[in-house]
Amino acid sequence: RAMALPLLLLEAAAVLAALAALLLVLICMIAHVTARKMPTFHRHEEEKFFVNAEGRKESVPSIHDPPTRELSVVVPSYNEEDRLPLMMDEALDYLEKRQKQDPSFTYEVIVVDDGSKDQTTKVAMKYCKKYGSDKVRVLSLVKNRGKGGAVRMGVFSSRGKKILMADADGATKFADIEKVEEGLKNLQPWPNQMAISCGSRAHLEKDSIAKRSYFRTLLMYGFHFLVWFLCVKEIRDTQCGFKLLTREAASRTFSTLHIERWAFDVELLYIAQHLRIPIAEVAVNWTEIEGSKLVPFWSWLQMGRDLLFIRLRYMTGAWQLETRKCN
Repeated sequence: RAMALPLLLLEAAAVLAALAALLLVLICMIAHVTARKMPTFHRHEEEKFFVNAEGRKESVPSIHDPPTRELSVVVPSYNEEDRLPLMMDEALDYLEKRQKQDPSFTYEVIVVDDGSKDQTTKVAMKYCKKYGSDKVRVLSLVKNRGKGGAVRMGVFSSRGKKILMADADGATKFADIEKVEEGLKNLQPWPNQMAISCGSRAHLEKDSIAKRSYFRTLLMYGFHFLVWFLCVKEIRDTQCGFKLLTREAASRTFSTLHIERWAFDVELLYIAQHLRIPIAEVAVNWTEIEGSKLVPFWSWLQMGRDLLFIRLRYMTGAWQLETRKCN
């Protein structure tokens, strides 16, 4: 009897290991079979135009056109009528002052309304009328695509040599663009004109833990571990929405991107690492703003699933690091 117990335990362990292996194979098969080989770039007819300050329709430019501005700022917005004005006021105040100091500096701000149900487009159009549609443009998407999908549509419609992703809540101090620009500059020479500089809140982690519930802290650590274990090892904060990319880096990474919702940043950096695009991580000033669209448990669950699928789909060859013309 004494000998039988260890044997039973070994047999149980072997059965569990076999079941775990079977489950992993099953998940890999599901990830592979359900994957689209290449990301879709469909634009609805209404999304091929933007409305200018005079109320007339104009065709959107393409990421494949030569750049005509120094900087494009892409602002994904979903139901942001309340938070958008503070961010736009701060950003445009900074950009206008910078242009007065240096007339060779040119910019555009692209607000991408991701199928909002409120007055986000109306609020953004006020800035278009105030500053002109050469400086502020509003792209209104027919339906909600997700943050990653909205950013991609803005990137594909941009004219800048450098492209900045910035959240509509204004959580990151806009003047910190100078910090991410410095991070980009320090990566020179850029291979094939490609480089990315990521704003980071990693230095604020201890303070944020003190203000969060144990449950949210546990979710955060779980997510960070999955990002590190499955996808991106060198970047501590993949989710800060303040990222600066060279035009060529934006074109290559977003043309390959599949994930359109919250975990898109992770796939973006996963792609960049595999394409050997140099990446800088730069500390920025960040304040938590009320009104987040992230539903803690379900959003984190969705992101966890996406992280697993990113890894498995690239590993099994369901997704390839190819690029396709988007416009």
